[in-house]
Amino acid sequence: MTEAIRYEKDQDNIVVLTMDMPGQSANTMNGVYREAMAATVARLEAEKDSIAGVILTSAKKTFFAGGDLNELIKVTKADAQAFYEGILVLKGQLRRLETLGKPVVAAINGAALGGGWEICLACHHRIALNESHVQLGLPEVTLGLLPGGGGVVRMVRLLGLEKALPYLAEGKKVRPEQALKAGLIHQIASDRDDMLAKAREWIAANPAAKQPWDTAGYKIPGGTPSSPNVAQMLAIAPSVLRDKTKGCFPAPEKIMCAAVEGAQVDFDTAQLIEARYFTELTTGQVAKNMIGTFWFQLNEINAGMSRPQGHPAYVTKKVGVLGAGMMGAGIAYVSAAAGIEVVLKDVSIEAAENGKAYSAGLLEKKVGKGQMTAEKRDAFLARIKPTASDSDFEGCDLIIEAVFEDRALKAKVTAAAESAALADAVIASNTSTLPITGLAQAVAQPQKFIGLHFFSPVDKMPLVEIIRGEKTDDATLARAFDYVLQIKKTPIVVNDSRGFFTSRVFGTFTNEGLAMLGEGVPAAMIENQARQAGMPVGPLAISDEVSLSLMSHIREQTRKDLQAEGKALPQHPAFAVVDLMLNEYKRPGKAAGGGFYDYPANGKKHLWPELKQRFEKADRMIPAEDVRDRILFVQAIETVRCVEEGVLTSTADANIGSIFGIGFAAWSGGALQYINQYGLKDFIARAQYLAEQYGERFEPPALLREKAARGETF
Repeated sequence: MTEAIRYEKDQDNIVVLTMDMPGQSANTMNGVYREAMAATVARLEAEKDSIAGVILTSAKKTFFAGGDLNELIKVTKADAQAFYEGILVLKGQLRRLETLGKPVVAAINGAALGGGWEICLACHHRIALNESHVQLGLPEVTLGLLPGGGGVVRMVRLLGLEKALPYLAEGKKVRPEQALKAGLIHQIASDRDDMLAKAREWIAANPAAKQPWDTAGYKIPGGTPSSPNVAQMLAIAPSVLRDKTKGCFPAPEKIMCAAVEGAQVDFDTAQLIEARYFTELTTGQVAKNMIGTFWFQLNEINAGMSRPQGHPAYVTKKVGVLGAGMMGAGIAYVSAAAGIEVVLKDVSIEAAENGKAYSAGLLEKKVGKGQMTAEKRDAFLARIKPTASDSDFEGCDLIIEAVFEDRALKAKVTAAAESAALADAVIASNTSTLPITGLAQAVAQPQKFIGLHFFSPVDKMPLVEIIRGEKTDDATLARAFDYVLQIKKTPIVVNDSRGFFTSRVFGTFTNEGLAMLGEGVPAAMIENQARQAGMPVGPLAISDEVSLSLMSHIREQTRKDLQAEGKALPQHPAFAVVDLMLNEYKRPGKAAGGGFYDYPANGKKHLWPELKQRFEKADRMIPAEDVRDRILFVQAIETVRCVEEGVLTSTADANIGSIFGIGFAAWSGGALQYINQYGLKDFIARAQYLAEQYGERFEPPALLREKAARGETF
């Protein structure tokens, strides 16, 4: 038998199949698997009369990882027919396993996600190890795909349409206890021996096991699409889904189609429907964008691609956080969550206590939902020490400053904290715009100074932008990188510049929206087109969140800094809109009760009705695609400028940073992948049109033209 699936028959005539793909850390559905499974199923069928049952398990730490993304990302439209036929073979193998006429048990010893969970679904009985590393589910949708190994067909038949859709269309993952409650698995086991013993017992007790859907009189739980209650749900489901995807993400829509259409036909026809939709998604561009960025590039980043080599891994033990406002409180929370001791300082002990209360509030919710015990909550909170005194920073190996964006204030508090911390402590600033090299002048050891730019709210946002100043040394960068991984965030590394990478690009997004409003483009059109393009919120809504007064303050600070360097602040049409809103209309944003939107106490926010009279011009109706492209192109072009200036040094950092940090359209795979998938020459032509119509900020940078001329991509 092949090495990839070991075939061992015991004295009770039970065959244990152990999946163990050679030369891989995880089992995947690649060519080796397909050949091994073909041979295994053929042997089971040949020896059927002498077999009592089958147990399927894995020799790896995970049970099975799923489809081979190295293969899937290469499938083109030209390969569609061959790919489709290959999928049917793979599905056919699992179908033969579940209709063997003998009981088949999945002994799930590790994570079974995607294709791994599809293999489990083709078994009659599922037992999982009750351990935290065991996760079950179908996350294909997060990579622009659908479960193509029978996952849609079997989940719908197992749970019914309504209950199956969150697993299929949202990629919901569960731990063993949740899976048992939801009816996904039948038993949980305490260890491997217990699991195999339970599997053998079940085989002995159920010699004639069949899948529910192969049993006479079977009906889909909850009813088929034609039954009244399901039909009622399906009448509104597409519009709810469309509202979430804005038509940018084909996978959730195709999943719904495959699920609903498959529920109206027999099992084998449902398999063909699923395979067709799977082929359509796999050969499409959005899946290529998402697999490339969310799998390959994200893994590259987390594996330390941007971390300086030759420095031993460092575990941060005690963090001092300066400023207990929204950002400081969030940084304290994620640090304490990682088991790090935290000293949280503000001007008064009351303000510091308030910052700690933020963590208490988040933990209270977890305790309320049964996700955490009261003991664990208390131990977590004990790790955060509120203070008003610098002397409490004694023993800190990392200091993070998170006070207001004011150069003088940052300098004062950072210098005081540095003198109290350990001599080799790393000193970091959570500034979003002020250059790190300038801020480093306030400390005694500028080589130990670095930028750690968190995003709000810190407990939810997955990214930290690490900014290297002119004097920051490699050891400091390596330690900062290790800390970001320690708190379970994704680190991108950029070189110093005004606004670094994310704030610079984010600024072009908000400014473009404001500039269009200033030109007379209707506010509703700007907001809607931004969301249609795949941005999570419109530029006017996000400007309200950030606050126009803060935007004005940052512009003023930048103007002063540039003046000191003998330079002038480049003008932008958005400035006039901000000034009008602040000075004339007195509407600084959400926190102050109103900006571009009104925020009624007990209703939903809505655009300020007076924007129509004050800004809109009937003769400024520009095409919807121009509004959409201006929003995406301006960000992509600024990202290229960051590469050109050496602020960004890797494509992975650019793509992941643009999506995780500023919400750039995820379907595109990130700001540079957006240009790649558009085609560099086509992108340049469109950018030139936008530059002629709307301003020189759309002029394609030299680097972009050079790459296009050489036939390269990013």
